[in-house]
Amino acid sequence: MSTPTYALNDGTTLPAIGFGTYPLKGEDGTAAITGALDAGYRLLDTAVNYENEAEVGEALRRSEVPRGEVRIQTKIPGRHHGYDDALASIRTSLETLGVDRIDVQLIHWPNPSVGKFVEAWKALVTAQQDGLVTTIGVSNFTAEHLDRIIAETGVTPAVNQIELHPYFPQVDMRKTNADLGIRTEAWSPMGKRQAPFDAAPVADAARAHEVTPAQVILRWHHQLGSLPLPKSGTPERQGANLDIFGFELSDAEMAAITGLGRRDGRLFGGDPNTHEEM
Repeated sequence: MSTPTYALNDGTTLPAIGFGTYPLKGEDGTAAITGALDAGYRLLDTAVNYENEAEVGEALRRSEVPRGEVRIQTKIPGRHHGYDDALASIRTSLETLGVDRIDVQLIHWPNPSVGKFVEAWKALVTAQQDGLVTTIGVSNFTAEHLDRIIAETGVTPAVNQIELHPYFPQVDMRKTNADLGIRTEAWSPMGKRQAPFDAAPVADAARAHEVTPAQVILRWHHQLGSLPLPKSGTPERQGANLDIFGFELSDAEMAAITGLGRRDGRLFGGDPNTHEEM
């Protein structure tokens, strides 16, 4: 199964779909992540706060997939936003993952009340220059957060991972990212327990294309230019979630799914201007 790739603004590429690893932990988690690699995923998304970087690294070692074919993506937590703390966090992640270079390093949340996300971004720039990481980006950053780090460093993130699903399609934020040349990644791309599998626009498209509702939602992401990060511990679902490149949603189907968006569509009220995750 061939997965298309996206070219990033730093000259590297990412697969058009990745594998979310939260909250996979322990031996079962390692087995599930290894299974994802075996199924064909080549982008694994983790974070310090997921407490499963060790499992991701172990899955990579157990898999027969060559290291050079896999992109490992992790995130700095809010408690490590100071410049020196952020660099130390990256080095700890390298050790925990058991790799000599992190492929994609993100800042997990801006935590604006702490006021150190610019320091964290400067540390990522240094880490990239020093060869500790290949690609640097952010997660849950608004237009204002992006403007500030770009203005203070002259470096634009390659990735901005945001909450994005049919109930929260993030039209304005996706445009902001696109205008800046930043690739949008989507966490909780289905909408977790609120996933609109039975909603008419999704269910009708699934019947029309003879695919599952989950495949419809992931295909919607792809046609938006969003890079979704679905998570599943089930081999059958892992494989099905990757199999979204053999059909195409019509403009009307795309618009209908986007039309499911709600003003209060966030899963837990995680507004980046107020949410703090240390």
